[in-house]
Amino acid sequence: MNIKQAKYTVLVVDDEESILDVTEGFFQRKGHRVLTAADGKEALEIIEKEKVDCCFTDINMPNMNGLELAEELHKRDHSFPVVIMTGYPSIENTINTLKNGVVDFLIKPINLDQMELTMLRVVQQRSLFIENLILKEEIERQEKLKKLNTELVSRIDDVNILNRIMEDFSNSDSSHDIFNKVVELGSEILKVDNVIFHIWVEQTTSLVIVALSKNADEEGAFEGITPFIIDVIKTGAEPCLVSQGRARNELPEGVLSFMTVPLKIRGKVFGSASAFINEGEKSFDEKDIYYMTFITRKAASAIENIALYENIYDNLFSTLYAFVAAVEARDRYTREHSTRVAKLSYKIGEAMGCSEEELNILNFAGYLHDVGKIGIRDDILLKPGKLTDMEYEKIKEHPVIGADIIGKLGLWDREQQIIRHHHERFDGKGYPDGLKGDEIPKLARILAVADVIDAISSDRAYRKRMSYEKMVEVIKDNAGTQFDPVVVAAFLKIANKKMSNDF
Repeated sequence: MNIKQAKYTVLVVDDEESILDVTEGFFQRKGHRVLTAADGKEALEIIEKEKVDCCFTDINMPNMNGLELAEELHKRDHSFPVVIMTGYPSIENTINTLKNGVVDFLIKPINLDQMELTMLRVVQQRSLFIENLILKEEIERQEKLKKLNTELVSRIDDVNILNRIMEDFSNSDSSHDIFNKVVELGSEILKVDNVIFHIWVEQTTSLVIVALSKNADEEGAFEGITPFIIDVIKTGAEPCLVSQGRARNELPEGVLSFMTVPLKIRGKVFGSASAFINEGEKSFDEKDIYYMTFITRKAASAIENIALYENIYDNLFSTLYAFVAAVEARDRYTREHSTRVAKLSYKIGEAMGCSEEELNILNFAGYLHDVGKIGIRDDILLKPGKLTDMEYEKIKEHPVIGADIIGKLGLWDREQQIIRHHHERFDGKGYPDGLKGDEIPKLARILAVADVIDAISSDRAYRKRMSYEKMVEVIKDNAGTQFDPVVVAAFLKIANKKMSNDF
């Protein structure tokens, strides 16, 4: 008999009438006979009178729950296929399902096509199981049971991973923490180092990096893969997997396998989580993209919950898009300068032994440290000649403007402090508050050094870039006056001729 052509009688047990109506209509359209029950007792009464091929049941129901129903059915016929449906997977429930003879379980909300495929599979497995009992030797039956057990153990592993993801996001208390969780979980579960999270800037159709795995190569392949991610977002924003077999034609040179999953909130793309493999024999598969999709969905829910809890949902999105777009919309120098400062700050922070949290804050603040320049007129900001005293006073307002923009989100206090104080001097002669020495936040002192290094190493409209050797001398000479000597020492520790190529 062709299993796919056969029509079966399906029993669906759930105390939610809407679920019964939807599943009944779906299976009937597929040509199957459907019976429904509101609880386990009603289901047993039906099975006493009707021949049923497969039973789908919820766990939590009045009178008799799904596990009790499965146990009763297993006592009557241990080969009868029962599939549990639950919206709250847990280790306890998983163990109980194994004890009660359940052959599979699905996590709500249920995909109806997946539900039908599960039904066809378990019915076929039952048919083969019965055939083996009759026709096969005991050793063959044992192999079949071993295979089924392996599949169930695999499903238990899936539930463990899904529970881990849900638990991690439930403990997140800021959007920035959530971005890093996406990267950390992606790296751990997919077992790769190259994972990155971008925020999508719709106004400029561009991506901004906000988190990446610790050992990821931000340059190189990530840079080459960005246009591909943008194309995925613009052409449907659905999860995309490029396997090893297709990589040569569709991915940058050196990338063997790639996947990206857009993160949506209320139907709108907020960002994208991506990962790639550039060496070895591993290649991403459908399970990997399933896990990453689950991660991004939980991340989206966590971000929305935080925003709703703080009553700043609309403000969060409008402000976030506004300041990222503002940075990207500025001249080419501003955009590249912010990127280089973020990277150099991160390297100096590593040399100083900063924690992972501090490094992430440095990376984020580095990209946005000059966002306040959106409040400075172009005729002042881009002036090719020397500024007047009044114009210079206006320029000095940009750290306060930038801190105010970040502060409106109400989520990133430390980043706000760094942006406000990255032009303070160690001797107290800086701005905007004239802080001195340790009064200046440590991460702001790091950012101050990185900012000046890149500024004097870059061509400007009013002067040429300084040589690498001269730049190093200037930084050393200003240790203890303009800069924190500890930060300067950390920079000199990592400074070398190879690094000079970055300037």
